[in-house]
Amino acid sequence: MGYRVAVVGATGNVGREMLAILDEVKFPVAEMHAVASRRSKGVEVAFGDGTVRCEDLDQFDFSKVDVVLMSAGGTVSRAWSEKIGTAGPIVIDNSSAFRMDPDVPLVVPEVNPEAIRDARKKNIIANPNCSTIQLVTALKPLHDAAGIRRAVVSTYQSVSGAGKDGMDELWNQTKAVYGLGDTTPKKFPKQIAFNVIPFIGAFRDDGYTDEEAKMWNETHKMLDPSIRLTVTCVRVPVFVGHSEAVTLEFDRPISPEEARAVLREAPGVLVVDKQEADGYATPVEAAGEFAVYVSRIRKDHTVEHGLSLWVVSDNLRKGAALNAVQIAQLLDEQGVIQPTSGYRTLTV
Repeated sequence: MGYRVAVVGATGNVGREMLAILDEVKFPVAEMHAVASRRSKGVEVAFGDGTVRCEDLDQFDFSKVDVVLMSAGGTVSRAWSEKIGTAGPIVIDNSSAFRMDPDVPLVVPEVNPEAIRDARKKNIIANPNCSTIQLVTALKPLHDAAGIRRAVVSTYQSVSGAGKDGMDELWNQTKAVYGLGDTTPKKFPKQIAFNVIPFIGAFRDDGYTDEEAKMWNETHKMLDPSIRLTVTCVRVPVFVGHSEAVTLEFDRPISPEEARAVLREAPGVLVVDKQEADGYATPVEAAGEFAVYVSRIRKDHTVEHGLSLWVVSDNLRKGAALNAVQIAQLLDEQGVIQPTSGYRTLTV
């Protein structure tokens, strides 16, 4: 018994991770379909011990699948997700297109699994922003323990968050710096190699960017609209793995020792926090892993009930593909979707 699954955007960074993680967690797949744009038709992508040949999005019959993992960008999602949902399958959409739609649940399984009950309203479930996912995974247990009143967040986001073009630009610029070549930016507004860019997305009228607004809007929708949140999003010359420096103000007292104990029991969280030169997590350790790592938990002496901490996660995995697969697992566990007969049929 298994599910007929389609991954849309199967040739992209996140699409490939979705295929890898579906196999890694042994999600019960009866049929696997890789779907992409017409120019990628016939391209083979890895799934398990074999490969799957990409099918054309424009020609694909979505009524023959149960679950669609969508990672083809907001424009494609806006054009296709509702049509696919009308055809029958549930769409788990990795773009920002439907995140704030009141009829579309925005889900991180460790944070708000109950939201899955609304999945059938439009047959769409939204996957949150990569930086928001790791943030709320760390904040949820602390909010339950002491009530978060205010959060100040600075992100350090890897170039893979901007896709393959972002990764290529960091690689090419790094080589160019050493070889006295051309470092003219193409993907990013300024040079990313050996630099940091305090700008992701587009500016809003209030001076924040839409990437920053996503983080507070999505946190409010999933966790608590009363949490006051201010964010600065920064692109850094790291290939994979987002980091966040987080300072929290609570309603009630909570010590660093209590916070560590709470976080050690929290699903999806791994505490790495020793007051030693290497006693914390970095993107290098997080790359390829499932967990949200929390380190540097300490008292913030500037407020009555405050803590500061460091949060790191693989943005392609927990920040995107893994969370989408976990949503599919949640749909299965809660009986929102039902398996069909058969197992592991590939379209090759």
